[in-house]
Amino acid sequence: MTPHDFLADRFQGHRPHLKAVAYRMLGSLSEAEDAVQEAWLRLARSDSGEIGNLGGWLTTVVGRVCLDMLRARKSRREESLDDRLPDVVISRADARDPEQEALLADSVGLALLVVLESLSPAERLAFVLHDMFGLPFEQIAPIVDRTPAAAKKLASRARQRVRGATPNPDPDPAGQRRMVDAFLAAARGGDFAALVSILDPDVVLRADGGALAGGMTVLRGVAAVAGRLDVFQRMATSAATHPALVNGLAGLVNSIEGRVISVMSFTVSGGRIASIDILSDPDRLTRLNLTRLEA
Repeated sequence: MTPHDFLADRFQGHRPHLKAVAYRMLGSLSEAEDAVQEAWLRLARSDSGEIGNLGGWLTTVVGRVCLDMLRARKSRREESLDDRLPDVVISRADARDPEQEALLADSVGLALLVVLESLSPAERLAFVLHDMFGLPFEQIAPIVDRTPAAAKKLASRARQRVRGATPNPDPDPAGQRRMVDAFLAAARGGDFAALVSILDPDVVLRADGGALAGGMTVLRGVAAVAGRLDVFQRMATSAATHPALVNGLAGLVNSIEGRVISVMSFTVSGGRIASIDILSDPDRLTRLNLTRLEA
């Protein structure tokens, strides 16, 4: 094995972790892959013999790359997650998928990724690297050009904004799935009372239909969300519904004649549905990798 091959092999061992970091930072699977690839290019150009902690070095590099990408996104006023849902990670509801579990780790639901998008790039980096991956502020500080104390304040501000802004998902997968099944039953039957009974009073629905559909629609409160019962009923009665895990939470992949028309993710908290995220953007749906749903 050549030194280059040995280095590449070591890098591959860190790839799942690096992609998980980048996905939380960017909310985009393709951009996360780009950030990881850039980290490899920088490693290949460096004197790897001088790197004592390869994992820490690579995490720092990916953090810097993601920070630059977020800042570029902000400065160019590119489409943000105020206008679209983050990329979804889909796997089978009845099977363990080590690769997907490594990517998601602590079930980074779409609702949390949307809140992370509201943070400044530096706040997001400090929160993701410290609160989600346990990096010390001494390691985070140089990435954001701050002192460790200032980096700690960035993470603290981010934590305050995240706390309470997203519901904590119930940890029981079976309980989550029961609520999704109850949602489907209420939708198919057009049962308004049944639907209201399973929705949290402060439920939030985010529906991203893409540019042609006017971008993302956000509805808040049980009355507004239950008021879409006719839409839910049309979906539930005209489409084939396939149970899936969407970002680690109970969800559905809906298709008509084999063509996926939407992906739905449900956050169940306190025994009720606290948020519903629906991706129905045709362009983005065609790019989904759904091979993991196949038996």
